[in-house]
Amino acid sequence: MEESLATAPDSSTQDDVPPLAVKDVNVLLERERSGGISSPSRDDDSTLQNQGTHSSILDDNTKSSAGLPEGRSKSSSLCFSDGKSRIDYILVYRKASSQSEKREVFERNIRAEGLHMEKEASLTNSDVIFLKLHAPWDVLCRYAELMNIRMPFRRKIFYMHRRHKFMSRMEKRINKFRGWLPRKPMKFDNDRLPDLEENESFTAPFSRSRIHHFIIHNKDTFFNNATRSRIVHHILQRVKYEEGKTKMGLNRLLSNNSYEAAFPLHEGSYHSKNSIRTHGAENHRHLLYECWAWWGVWYKYQPLDLIRRYFGEKIGLYFAWLGWYTGMLFPAALVGLLVFLYGLFTLEHCQVSKEICQANDIIMCPICDQYCPYLRLSDSCIYAKVTHLFDNGATVFFAVFMAVWATVFLEFWKRRRAVLAYDWDLIDWEEEEEEIRPQFEAKYSKKERMNPISGKPEPYQAFSDKYSRLIVSTSGIFFMILVVIAAVFGIVIYRVITVSTFAAFGWALIRNNSQVATTGTAVCINFCIIMLLNVLYEKVALLLTNLEQPRTESEWENSFTFKMFLFQFVNLNSSTFYIAFFLGRFTGRPGAYLRLINRWKLEECHPSGCLIDLCMQMGIIMVLKQTWNNFMELGYPLMQNWWTRRRLRREHGQNAKAGFPQWERDFNLQPMNAYGLFDEYLEMILQFGFTTIFVAAFPLAPLLALINNIIEIRLDAYKFVTQWRRPLPSQAKDIGIWYGILEGIGILSVITNAFVIAVTSDFIPRLVYAYKYGPCAGQGRAGEGCMMGYVNASLSVFRVSDFERRSHPRTNGSELFGEAVKYCRYRDYREPPDSAEPYSYTLQFWHVLAARLAFIIVFEHMVFAIKTLIAYLIPDLPKDLRDRMRREKYLIQEMMYEAELERLQKEKNEKKKKDRVHHKEWP
Repeated sequence: MEESLATAPDSSTQDDVPPLAVKDVNVLLERERSGGISSPSRDDDSTLQNQGTHSSILDDNTKSSAGLPEGRSKSSSLCFSDGKSRIDYILVYRKASSQSEKREVFERNIRAEGLHMEKEASLTNSDVIFLKLHAPWDVLCRYAELMNIRMPFRRKIFYMHRRHKFMSRMEKRINKFRGWLPRKPMKFDNDRLPDLEENESFTAPFSRSRIHHFIIHNKDTFFNNATRSRIVHHILQRVKYEEGKTKMGLNRLLSNNSYEAAFPLHEGSYHSKNSIRTHGAENHRHLLYECWAWWGVWYKYQPLDLIRRYFGEKIGLYFAWLGWYTGMLFPAALVGLLVFLYGLFTLEHCQVSKEICQANDIIMCPICDQYCPYLRLSDSCIYAKVTHLFDNGATVFFAVFMAVWATVFLEFWKRRRAVLAYDWDLIDWEEEEEEIRPQFEAKYSKKERMNPISGKPEPYQAFSDKYSRLIVSTSGIFFMILVVIAAVFGIVIYRVITVSTFAAFGWALIRNNSQVATTGTAVCINFCIIMLLNVLYEKVALLLTNLEQPRTESEWENSFTFKMFLFQFVNLNSSTFYIAFFLGRFTGRPGAYLRLINRWKLEECHPSGCLIDLCMQMGIIMVLKQTWNNFMELGYPLMQNWWTRRRLRREHGQNAKAGFPQWERDFNLQPMNAYGLFDEYLEMILQFGFTTIFVAAFPLAPLLALINNIIEIRLDAYKFVTQWRRPLPSQAKDIGIWYGILEGIGILSVITNAFVIAVTSDFIPRLVYAYKYGPCAGQGRAGEGCMMGYVNASLSVFRVSDFERRSHPRTNGSELFGEAVKYCRYRDYREPPDSAEPYSYTLQFWHVLAARLAFIIVFEHMVFAIKTLIAYLIPDLPKDLRDRMRREKYLIQEMMYEAELERLQKEKNEKKKKDRVHHKEWP
């Protein structure tokens, strides 16, 4: 029985098996009846390899053998019971499952494809069965050729570029100077990382007919673990389990609970009793933990080649992009910090802040109905100083810098991606024609038309059906956006009501800072609403995406990604947009306030401006969101795995888990997110939006993002290496739809920053006053001395007797100022009450409005012109990479030509030899 499970057909019969497992199930059953394939009965316990020695050729670190059956090796068991056949994939099922018939046929077809199988029961649960799969050399070669997997066939030869003598002398002097400097602490020692030969070799699609051209030192290591797992997964996705066109594939068996889990194995433990410096790494997982996932190496570069080798190109590209984004945040964070420090150092010289702090005789009108008292303008001195930290002369420069930075980041990422794609052999890689989604096939199986690519009939979705579904989905998207707007409207009502409540509060600290308390509590409530709506959005996005019936998995993924990003972006930024562009803009004036539902007076800005509210909103949301995401990313799997370890220790002893085989330990880890890297990308893209869209109001955003990302890289690395099962390695040549979203955010950031500077900050009103109305009017300069009198010019006068009845303060201010207040001031450009047209807009208001509009137009056109010029000047491919690609193409042609000549010469010599033998026989 063991021989029938562990033995595949010989190589002579393997080539007769079709490359895709689409054989008729009835044929297999006939072969089985005739004795062609010997197979066990359904889930027969006699096939389980409960005893025997399981040795590993990849992981030699020993563990305690407590809890192991007698005779089991202390190694982590990465091979079959024979100690030679490497385990390439693990399938897990329960004997109590009702889908045993499908599973039985599926496993027969797996054996027919040439894969070796071995079953073993779980040590912790006898109902759980592990099905171990191994792909022998012939199967790997056959499918590597079908899948066009590129393999190394000759070492690369690099040539130095010719340089001028002056450049050579300069380079020698620079290298000599570098020799005096200490070694870069971010780099790893060369002896710590393995020599990955495929990165230094020319590669070509594997071919069995030209197998002698490829570098094969050892058949067991020629295909690495990631490639072997990918080949086995490719086979499993095309194996039938029932009669019919669509009854095939591992994914469907996982969805109907025939199998409980499917995953490739980790390469042993990530811990070792011995130091990596003295004894070296036990395996690639251990090496990744020591040089990447361990917190002690947070300042080191990421070993991208090793990540790609272990997790595949798709995950490797994510960490390459995350590392590139984090590295590019350094200059942005530095400039943002300098802008903040500039505001801090110029605080004592700011004329506007001085005037506000010294304005003891200026009485401001109440900011809410009845309960809010009159205030001195000098009471807002602290807020005026804090506002200057973010709203100063360097703000415009920083907004332009960040717009240019976003463009440079994306353009240089394209170059970096091209280098990685070349090094990882992804330049010429194209995704194969995708299979149709089972749901699409089941829905439209009655209508078929010819596929122009494959030439085969396939299900067809009518034009009217497709676009009617798209219209319904779009309507659902707009409805959910309206739900977000309704939530923002609720926050607005809360702010309006609580301003009066906090103004009448018994605690003096809250009563005197009622507006700040209102903003802070509103932001916290808004954050809670954001997190609750995120749960709803995921379900709605799934519903709408499935309603659209996308044809392929990539179409489904792109549609779902766009919806989730749109929902989360609107959900996260709607309140920020309200504070930036609507708060205090439509309140009216004292005596003629605009009211919500003709009842509540809309909230006004602080006497020092609305920018302080926007800074609080961004700071609190950004810190809370990133903290929550980091906790959920690592905290949840840590808690789940801790609970599993606790249960195992209680049932099998303290050292039980250390003695379990590798497949048992991996099964007890958490599976990767169902949406793959979606959550990781989404978190970073939303952070990128926060970093660029409102950066003019919060220059410290890049610094907060940088600190978070340094932690994020190690959190994700620790999670992938230690807390998750090993994900299936898969290929990708870029970050997909996320790049287009990043470009859209970059364009939106230019527009929003222009409006923040022009509308939210006081930069334009101060500029107009300095050049037109201040002491330096007509002189063409605008220093701090030119701002004298700005505060008084930016405040209008209101007569207290003109208050509406429902907004008249309960006190007349005599308890604060010694006499009843007759006139108060408010932020606006209006005529005084004794003028010919009381409370009408002044000429200065129209000058400021025209300057705001002119600034928006000039800023946008200038920044877009700079972005376009930079994008044009930076080529997508570096020159040295283009030269290397052209030389490689030339060398490959030469090698193929030489190989063909060698083959022809060999055939010619053999023919001469045969002719010579023939003439000897017949004189």
